[in-house]
Amino acid sequence: MEFAASTIIIQALHGLVYGMLLFLVASGMTLVFGMMDILNIAHAAFYMLGAYLGYTILMATGNFWLALIVAPVGVALLGALVERFFLRKVHKYGHAFELLITFGVFFVITEAVKWIWGDFPRPVEVPAALAGSVHLLGSQYPVYRFFILVISFAVLAGLLYVFLRTRIGIRIRAAVSDAQMVDVLGVNVPRLFLGVFSGGSALAGLAGVVAGPFLSTYPGMGLDMLVDIFVVVVVGGFGSLPGAFVASLMIGELQSFGILFIPRLALVFQFLLMAVVLIIRPAGLFGEKV
Repeated sequence: MEFAASTIIIQALHGLVYGMLLFLVASGMTLVFGMMDILNIAHAAFYMLGAYLGYTILMATGNFWLALIVAPVGVALLGALVERFFLRKVHKYGHAFELLITFGVFFVITEAVKWIWGDFPRPVEVPAALAGSVHLLGSQYPVYRFFILVISFAVLAGLLYVFLRTRIGIRIRAAVSDAQMVDVLGVNVPRLFLGVFSGGSALAGLAGVVAGPFLSTYPGMGLDMLVDIFVVVVVGGFGSLPGAFVASLMIGELQSFGILFIPRLALVFQFLLMAVVLIIRPAGLFGEKV
């Protein structure tokens, strides 16, 4: 089976787009685990909720850009409530209780979405400014997919800047290393971690709004994304932002070329990758050695 060079390049671009969307979702989950040591399964439900809130705002106002701002804020507020009134109370008991709580939140949000918006897909139109396509290698490529790349790389650059170049980033990294010492120095660590969790939730909501016109909005999108971002976090290394970035690109390309070459086994490749990585590096590609 032979493919033209242009087909290979376009397929690689497809994988890059989906990989960066994966990173946009997984980055929030990775930050929460890396900074707070909380494996938040509800993160995928926040992603789905962001998509539905974005859809509702778009239908009510016709303004996609407003949805891109308001929906993540709404999801961030919900994330703050979950952290303050649920996770903070069980964090001292370990990961098992956190997983149970976040699984519960995941299913509650999923059922609430079905109750409010219905158990069927909601098509989301691409905004007029991003509609259409550009001529690329003899074919037409949607402009909206380039928008996904731009916003995902912007989020990556923003996260790196905040955590490496700003005072709040220094405080967060210091609190991760020694929360008690940072608290003694006058920093409100619980409030700091509340901000981290809310920020991670906002990233999930933002990814949901962005994914709406690309993947459609439907009640099962949270569960579908949960599988992929779990693989991303495991392959990249728990809590590693560079690891999440690299793993997202790897999985995006694996799925893209898997569909091209072996469609029936395309979904298996990411689990094979995870198995191989765990055999060679149990902590993941960029995770700390255990």
